[in-house]
Amino acid sequence: MSGAKTVVVRQLILDSAVRNMNERGYHGTSMRDISAGADLTVASIYHHFKSKQEILQEIMIRALHDAISMTRSALLRSGGDPKDQLQAIVRAWVMFHTTRREDALVGATELRSLDESGHRLVVTLRDEQESMFRDVVERGIVEGAFHTPFPRDAVRAIINMGQQVCVWWRVDGPMNAEDIASRYCALATAMIESS
Repeated sequence: MSGAKTVVVRQLILDSAVRNMNERGYHGTSMRDISAGADLTVASIYHHFKSKQEILQEIMIRALHDAISMTRSALLRSGGDPKDQLQAIVRAWVMFHTTRREDALVGATELRSLDESGHRLVVTLRDEQESMFRDVVERGIVEGAFHTPFPRDAVRAIINMGQQVCVWWRVDGPMNAEDIASRYCALATAMIESS
C-alpha cells in the first residue's frame, strides 16, 4: 500500500472510531463497529493499528497536538500584552472544542479508558497546554494586568470550561462558535479579576 493510501485509510479508521466512540463510548465500541464505519475489514484495521487502545491514543494525541498548535499560534499572533494573550488563547481553545467537537469529545470523556502509557502521553500533552495558559496568567499577575490569589485554580477552571464546550454546544444551537468564544473570553477575564 502506498504512503498516501495508508494515510487515507488510517484517517478513515480514526474518523469511524471517533464517530463510534461518541455514540457508544470506548468500551461499547468494537473493532467490528470501527471497520464497518470505515467500510473496511477488521483485518484491514489491524494492518494499520495494533489495537483499539492504539486507535484511542492516536485520536487523543492528534487532537491534543492540534489544540496545542492552534493555541500556540494564537498566542504568538497576539502580541505581548497578557490581556490580549489570554483572549487569544481562550478563543483558540474554545474554537478548537467547537470546530473539532467530535475529537474533543472523545478526549474529554475517554481519558479514563487509556492504558498507563497512553495516559502518561496524554497527560504530558495536557500539561504542556496548561503551561501556556499558566504562563500568560502568571505574567499578567506580575505585570499587574491580572489579580487572583489562585492563579493555578483559575487556569484549570478556564481550561475546563473551554473543554466542556464540546459536551453541550451544538452547531444548530442558539449561539455560534464565535459567540461562545467571545463569551468565554469575557468569563476568563472576569475570573482572574482583570483590572
